[in-house]
Amino acid sequence: MATAYGPDTRDRQGPGAGPGHHPPARHLLPAVVRAPFEARTWRELAYLLLSLPIGVVLFGFAVTMVSLGLGLLITFLGIPVLAAALVMCRGFGVMERGRARGLLKLEVANPAPVRGRTGGLMSWVGAVLKSGVSWRHLLYALLHLPWAVFAFSVSLTFWAYGWAAFTYPLWQWVFPAYVGVGGIQLYGDSTHQVYLDSSLDLTLTSALGLVVVVVTPWIIRGLASVDRLMVLGLLGPSRLATRVSELESDRGVVVDTAAADLRRIERDLHDGAQARLVALAMDLGLAKEKLTDDPEAAARMVDEAHGEVKVALQELRDLARGIHPAVLTDRGLDAALSAIASRCTVPVTVTVDLQSRPAQAIEGIAYFTVSELLQNVSKHARAARASVDVWRVADRLMLQVTDDGRGGADVSSGSGLAGLAERLDAVDGVLVVDSPVGGPTTVTAELPWRG
Repeated sequence: MATAYGPDTRDRQGPGAGPGHHPPARHLLPAVVRAPFEARTWRELAYLLLSLPIGVVLFGFAVTMVSLGLGLLITFLGIPVLAAALVMCRGFGVMERGRARGLLKLEVANPAPVRGRTGGLMSWVGAVLKSGVSWRHLLYALLHLPWAVFAFSVSLTFWAYGWAAFTYPLWQWVFPAYVGVGGIQLYGDSTHQVYLDSSLDLTLTSALGLVVVVVTPWIIRGLASVDRLMVLGLLGPSRLATRVSELESDRGVVVDTAAADLRRIERDLHDGAQARLVALAMDLGLAKEKLTDDPEAAARMVDEAHGEVKVALQELRDLARGIHPAVLTDRGLDAALSAIASRCTVPVTVTVDLQSRPAQAIEGIAYFTVSELLQNVSKHARAARASVDVWRVADRLMLQVTDDGRGGADVSSGSGLAGLAERLDAVDGVLVVDSPVGGPTTVTAELPWRG
């Protein structure tokens, strides 16, 4: 498959602004008109309304169990009671993450389960009490109720009054509404109140209700965004634990990549240069035996051996270049990428806009990324030309390889692009592929400037 990026991202904004980014579908109605009837608004309203009864249960349970546990700390029973309270709060957290996933469309990873060091009951109790995740779940149970009361009151009030006022002309004849006017007798009954029953009153009331109906979805979304932050911050895994997990995964990718590179080097040496050198030694041995009996045959054999030596030397140079090219170390990415481009089967334009050199490890990864992408262009793209652009955005190194080939490249297909994406991800890099069928293809890689 050809590898390349889609739309040109030379505005230097990174891949998020170009490749892989597609504008939202256009709607015939503006958002302000659609919002009151969109499924998102009703889901988020349902979430806010359900939060109050759920918050009451969570708060009551948390306060009761924690108070009981703290009161029993003078005895041994307080410790397991507190641990049980924290475990139950984590159980409620599972429910809340599911509710956020279903109604707010918020994906929150489950925190790692609690495990004791020895596997015994007391070890597990100690692990629960030491777990920051457990205490954050308890904090959520305590903080959620006050916010749920506020969100419930505001959302229900705006929603109910907005729709009631907007539809008032439809039900006014059943239950006429009135407004107080202080102590001034205008008309009405003996309580000095004015009924909204004229055409002008009905129109103004409905118009005011329409304004509230239009505004309410955005108020609901603002309230729901606070709930999103609470769920993400208190019920998800800690940032440190997530980062440790990412680093462990990246370390595994790096180890696997290094092992694969060593196997490739061993295979290339065994099947390439080593085999040629063995054949060369045999040919020279035969030439030595024929040197006195048949000098002409010996000369021909030596001449053939000379050719084999040249081929073996070229293979060793290519292998050494594959490990780490000397031109990259000596002259940097500009010269090294130009050397790669000169070996590509299609004309390649190289543009490197760097005022300084990135970290050596990042420079090497950038080199091999471009090398593999250009190999894909040579083998699969059926392109007439290609281009390589390298620039820096803040503390990120940006690479973009574009070709006008047949397209159809896909990272998810399990091709070499998937392995390349894993390599970049191991150093906090990003690979974005935009390759519609029929081309063109644009592949953008983003790497940290310093490893």
